[in-house]
Amino acid sequence: MPAEFWGFICQSRERKNPALAKALSEATVSLDEGLKASQREGTPLSAKYEIENGAFQLSVYVGKGNGFAEVIVDHKGGSIKKTEPITDAADLQQAKEQQQRLGHARIPLDRAVSDAVKDNSGYGAVEIEPTVDRAGKPVATVTLMKGDEVKKVVEPLE
Repeated sequence: MPAEFWGFICQSRERKNPALAKALSEATVSLDEGLKASQREGTPLSAKYEIENGAFQLSVYVGKGNGFAEVIVDHKGGSIKKTEPITDAADLQQAKEQQQRLGHARIPLDRAVSDAVKDNSGYGAVEIEPTVDRAGKPVATVTLMKGDEVKKVVEPLE
């Protein structure tokens, strides 16, 4: 199926946390820019804007060698604020699964984000997570927001 149909066929709409929508208005760094910034720490596996412990942040999981880390990217300047090894068992399992899903991907996550935003005028990307389609091919689910309206689209990664 042609890539231009993915977003249309696989989109869903939902409502998201209004606090996140408000915080996103303060961000000057796009999700794809955050993915690119994190590359110096390893291969990006997923990324999301989130409010964690009351603080707004851009979190990117990366893999490097046999290890995994969470990279916090400054949402206003694009610099790396901190990098911490992933040690929590559930988070570590999630990172391993994401790395496995990306094993055959030929399109980097930052490009998938850019494509999703380009195809959905007025929306900004807030999350990307790799998965596989029914045929076992790598795809990415990209969560987009416009105000407090949320939609998810699927972008091919090969």
